[in-house]
Amino acid sequence: MFEHLKEQPADKILALMQAFKDDPREDKIDLGVGVYKDADGKTPIMRAIKKAEKQLWEEETTKAYTGLAGDPLFGERMAALVLGDAVPAGKVAKVATPGGTGAVRQAFDLIRMANPEARVFVSDPTWPNHLSILKHMDIPFTTYRYFDGVTGGVDFDGMMEDLAQVRKGDVVLLHGCCHNPTGANLNISEWQAVADLLNKQGAVPMIDIAYQGFGDGLDDDAAATRLIAAHCPETLIAASCSKNFGIYRERTGCLMAVAHEEGRHKLNQDTLAYLNRQNYSFPPDHGARLVLMVLGDDALRTDWQAELEDVRLGMLKLREQLAGELRDLSGSDRFGFLAQHRGMFSRLGVGPDKVEALREKHGIYMVGDSRMNIAGLNAETIPKLARAIIDVGC
Repeated sequence: MFEHLKEQPADKILALMQAFKDDPREDKIDLGVGVYKDADGKTPIMRAIKKAEKQLWEEETTKAYTGLAGDPLFGERMAALVLGDAVPAGKVAKVATPGGTGAVRQAFDLIRMANPEARVFVSDPTWPNHLSILKHMDIPFTTYRYFDGVTGGVDFDGMMEDLAQVRKGDVVLLHGCCHNPTGANLNISEWQAVADLLNKQGAVPMIDIAYQGFGDGLDDDAAATRLIAAHCPETLIAASCSKNFGIYRERTGCLMAVAHEEGRHKLNQDTLAYLNRQNYSFPPDHGARLVLMVLGDDALRTDWQAELEDVRLGMLKLREQLAGELRDLSGSDRFGFLAQHRGMFSRLGVGPDKVEALREKHGIYMVGDSRMNIAGLNAETIPKLARAIIDVGC
């Protein structure tokens, strides 16, 4: 049997990580990895998570299964965090998943089960794993224009022109905030236009929100998701706790299915639990337990929000510093979009040759499409990066 297996394509980001490790230069800079790093290059455990973990260690009395959907309280608190009061709680089915990736996969499974003919529209570019999973599941998909490489912003006219081609029952995958890999985002009036178009065409929105709190704040980052979920008859939402709670390896996520039509909730909830059973039975609980503890305790939540805000403001400061350095060196504002982007990532909008030159000449590692992790920088490395960008002719 095994002789029929084929070689799988190497993960480009993991290969980039290995190349960085093998580079002997002491002043090398890693902007490829997709995790948050502090000024010391570490991915810390957040204070509130550490406190909750200590409390859990002292108080937990069992490791028995929770339920197919995970602890219902985790789902309730995640729905409140993401949706606020935009949608009545009784309209939202939710299950815990192994990370945001698990939520995305389960959402695709639900789409395939509910409408095998549905096409999934994804932004160009998008997180590579979206495409990888869709291909693996043999779900038809197509792309819509999103990033304008000239302005560094969203090609909104192109996006709307492409989305006008969606058919009834198709699914449009949207990034709720902090678009990965570009960092470019829609404004709220543009989000309203997208919602109106989806409703006109009869398409279903699916929102991947992996960076809530990393852009403009917890509520502002959720504003688009809340608008879509409130205005569209049905919405799928895949939420991740990896970044904003800093619990990457705990694999903690949540899939929500919003339906405004009466009588849909129970069927949706039962179906999500059924899909969990088919794929992994019971979702991981440790990370979910920490999240529900933090969200349910006033002191822990206040501490978490304060630390998350420090992280957000720190990345914004790095963006502004980098844009300023490039303005001084280039004598122009052509890199000003970097300060307007939000989240961990920005896309420079240059070709693979420039990315290769940055790596070979300056030891600066970023993904081949010119995505760079802003959180991989600090105040000392920004001047080096800015000089290198100008040197290679970006």
